[in-house]
Amino acid sequence: MENQALRIALIVAHPRRRSFTVAMAEAFAEAARAAGAEVEERDLYRLRFDPRLRAGEMPDHLGAMVRPDVAREREAIADADIFAFFYPLWFNATPAMMKGYADRVFGMDFGYTARLRGGNKPMLGGRKMITFTSSGAPQEWVERSGAWASMQEHFDAHFAAITGLEIIGHHNIGGVVGGMRKDVIQRHQGDIADRTRRIVAAYGRDPDHRAV
Repeated sequence: MENQALRIALIVAHPRRRSFTVAMAEAFAEAARAAGAEVEERDLYRLRFDPRLRAGEMPDHLGAMVRPDVAREREAIADADIFAFFYPLWFNATPAMMKGYADRVFGMDFGYTARLRGGNKPMLGGRKMITFTSSGAPQEWVERSGAWASMQEHFDAHFAAITGLEIIGHHNIGGVVGGMRKDVIQRHQGDIADRTRRIVAAYGRDPDHRAV
């Protein structure tokens, strides 16, 4: 039986179609497909995804409902072995669009489920997550300000613990400003592509179709 291709859900959030973030996501997708992976792209702004969690969706009461847009997203990314997140840092943090996607799509009965005796049970164990971000400030300043450690602890580590995902990297590109030279952008795209090829090679799937 042939090996099944590695499946990657690429989730990108930036309001501008022609942006550094989207350009990096496209480089990732192209390299992943060239390396033999299947990529499901979810461009949240172009999808007009609504990041607002409604009262009826909150899993703190009987009759909580999954809205149609969330059901569609869950179906689209359900089989992913790796979740790749691309977004800019705003106020040195995850932007509302991406945070809302996490709240709504990775919530109850997808990212985790309730246990009978308190707490939650992760539902995405054995899968991976990797994050690519960019910031106007240099990486050194993002780290020195405390924002880097805070974001990794609050969003990355906590999100992974709740869902059961394994973090395989968070890579930030600092000093991203308007008017960047084309050759600089292409250099960063090349770096993303190289990293992507290593990811696909490292986390391919075995003959039993389990991610490794």
